[in-house]
Amino acid sequence: MSTIYVDSGSTDGSVAFASNQVASVVELDLSVPFTAARARNAGAWELMRLRPNLEFIQFVDGDCMIDPDWVTQAAAFMVQRTDVAIVFGRRRERYPDRSVYNLMCDGEWNTPAGESFECGGDSLVRVEAFCSAGGFRSSLVAGEEPELCVRLREKGWKIWRLASEMTLHDANILYFWQWWVRNVRAGHAFAEVSRLHASSKFGIWKRKLLRSVSWTLLPVAAIIAGVCLNKGFLLLLMLLPLQVARLAARAPASEPQRWTSATLNVVGKFAECQGVLRFYKNLWLGKQQTIIEYK
Repeated sequence: MSTIYVDSGSTDGSVAFASNQVASVVELDLSVPFTAARARNAGAWELMRLRPNLEFIQFVDGDCMIDPDWVTQAAAFMVQRTDVAIVFGRRRERYPDRSVYNLMCDGEWNTPAGESFECGGDSLVRVEAFCSAGGFRSSLVAGEEPELCVRLREKGWKIWRLASEMTLHDANILYFWQWWVRNVRAGHAFAEVSRLHASSKFGIWKRKLLRSVSWTLLPVAAIIAGVCLNKGFLLLLMLLPLQVARLAARAPASEPQRWTSATLNVVGKFAECQGVLRFYKNLWLGKQQTIIEYK
C-alpha cells in the first residue's frame, strides 16, 4: 500500500513531516488557482505513476482519520461488486458535542446504506472507473465528488454506501460565520453542478437549488407585496417559522438541539442562495470561480 500526500502551500511543516511518512509528496504549483479537485487529481495521477497496476485509490480529506478496518472491508466489497465505481462508509464528526454545527455535520454524514447518487471526500475509488471518467473536474471549487459520481453513473457505474465505519472528520465549526460560509459553498456547488448536468437524467441538486432560491425569495416577495399591494401578504413570512417547526417536529424528540438545528437549516437557505448568486454573477461577468473556505 502506498500513500500520497498533496500539499497546497502549507506553512506548518506538513511537507517535511509527510516526506518521512509517505511514499511521495506532491506540492501543487500555487501559480495555478487551487481547488480540492485539482489536488485530488494530482495525488491520484502520482499514485498511478508509482503503482501502474493499481486497482483502487482511497481518497481522504486532510481533516479526517481513516478507521483501521475500513480499507480492507471496502476493497473486499469492490472485488465482489465489479459494477461499483466508488464505495464509502460512515463518516463521523470527531467532536459533535463541541457545537451544534458539528452535530449537524455528523447528521449530514449519516446517509442510508446501499446504492447512492453521490459521495463525499472520503471514498474508495476503482481506478478503471476513475480513469474512464477523466478524474475530477479540476475547475470545480466545490462539489467535485458528487459531480464525478454523476459522470460515473452516466457510464453505467454504481456508487455504494456501506454501513461500515470509515472516517473521523473534524469540521471544527464553532462560530455562526463558519456555518454561513459553509452553506454559501454548498449553494455554489448546487448551482454549478446542477447547471453542468442540467440535461442529464443522472443530474443532481436541481431540487436543492430550487429550495435554496425559493425559500430566500419567499420573504423578499412577501415584503415587497406587503408594502406595494396589501399588508396581508406579510403573513407569508409566517411560513419561515412554520418550516422551522416542521423540521423540528421531524427530528427525534431525544435530540436536545432540534429547534436550533431546524432554525439553522432554514437560515442556511439564505446562505445557499448567496452561493447560487455568487456562482451566476461570476459566470455572467466571466470571472474565474474561486474556492470558498470556512476554516
